[in-house]
Formats: sequence, structure tokens, C-alpha cells
Amino acid sequence: MSGHSKWSTIKRKKGAADAKRGAVFTRLTREIVMAARDGGGDPESNFRLRLAVDKARAENMPKDNIERAIKRGTGEDKDGAVFEELMLEGYGPHGSAILVSCVTDNRNRTVADLRHTFTRVGGNMAEAGAVAWQFDRKAYFSFPSSQMSFEKAFDLAVVAGADDAIDSGDSVEILGPVESFKTIANALHQAHVTPDEAGLRMVPKQELELDTEATLQVLKVVESIEELDDVQDVYHNVKITEEALAALEAA
Repeated sequence: MSGHSKWSTIKRKKGAADAKRGAVFTRLTREIVMAARDGGGDPESNFRLRLAVDKARAENMPKDNIERAIKRGTGEDKDGAVFEELMLEGYGPHGSAILVSCVTDNRNRTVADLRHTFTRVGGNMAEAGAVAWQFDRKAYFSFPSSQMSFEKAFDLAVVAGADDAIDSGDSVEILGPVESFKTIANALHQAHVTPDEAGLRMVPKQELELDTEATLQVLKVVESIEELDDVQDVYHNVKITEEALAALEAA
């Protein structure tokens, strides 16, 4: 997973995909809405909501926006659009498998936009289940190693029921079963660690190894999909090598 984490870091530094603050706020708002809808409006008891709110605050989202999003999720604010979560599937270049997590108020628009993007970049959408079987849903956390050493993070992960902790140099990643998400999140919170990324993500069972040029082609497709308004996250099964990372940083 470390290549995926470093790729995300490079994107953040370059401001790719989410360069416009409005796009950042839109995604964060939808995440807060869905978290509050599924687990209630109290961040102390709803871990997904607490993490979404922490992320929104880190991006300097106004307090009023956060509170309004929570009320939309809990149903106190009846004026907002009704959102639903979708997981759509497709194939990118070189047989790469791609899963797209969306939050939308118009399913037909989202599917049409994604199909058009896949076609434009040389891929195609797939039927439900055609790609998803290649991934496992995991609890995932990534945070700067300056907040906690890998050794301490490894011990915390073991106690909290995680499957693995990965030393990625300037960051630490923790992966675990879905049911361990709450326990790991609480352990990190008690240790005063604020993750850069925290949530449930789709992790490939087996990574596809491509050369650097082909890897960059797939990542450009992923970035094109990420730019769609309704897209929250994009997952793929391509192994991101050190060579590909170096090429990305040089681009």
C-alpha cells in the first residue's frame, strides 16, 4: 500500500484533482452528510463522522458549513439534496481494475458522467461484481510518522486488532478488518494521532505490475475520474513502483 500512500501525498503537494477549494468542500460535505446519516450526529460516538469533521477542519471549512452538513445527514435540515452512495466498476488501460466510490443526488447523471469519462480515456465500465471481487474492504489509516514512530504504531495496531502496519518512511499506514475500524480509530485518537487518511477502502487482493509508462497512463485515468463532481474515492489494482513515484514527482 505504501506506493498508493505516497501517490496520494504527491497529489496533495501538487494540488492535483482537488485544486479548487470548492471541490474539496463538496467532497467533505458529502462525507459528513453520509457519516451523520448512517451513524448519528454526535462525533464522539460516531467515529466516521468525527474523522470527517476533523478532515473538514484541517481544510479550514467554516464551522457553519460543518454543522449544516451534520443536520442534513441527521434529517434536521430538510432543504438539502438527498444523497446516496454508489460503488461503480470499470477497466482502465492495460487491464487495470478500477473501483469508483461516489456520493450523488442523481444516480443517472453520475453513471453517465463516469461512463463518458471511461470511454474518453480508453477504458470501459463493467457490470456490478466484475471488478469488485478483486478487492477486499479494509479499515485504513495513514498518518505522518512524526506523530508516532513506526514501532509504537505497530504495537498499537496489534493491540487494536489490525492486520498490518506499514512503514512508508515519512508516514505510517495501518490496515485491518472492517470491524476493527472503530477500535483502531479510538486508539489513535487516545494517542493524539490525527490521520491524514482514515476510512474504509478497497484494497486489491493482488497488484498488477506494469512498466513505468503504463503505470502513469493508469494513474492519469484515475485522476481524470477523480475530477468528476460526484466521485469521492477511486481505487485501482496497479502496483506503484518507486520508479513510477519518481516520474510522478518530476512531472
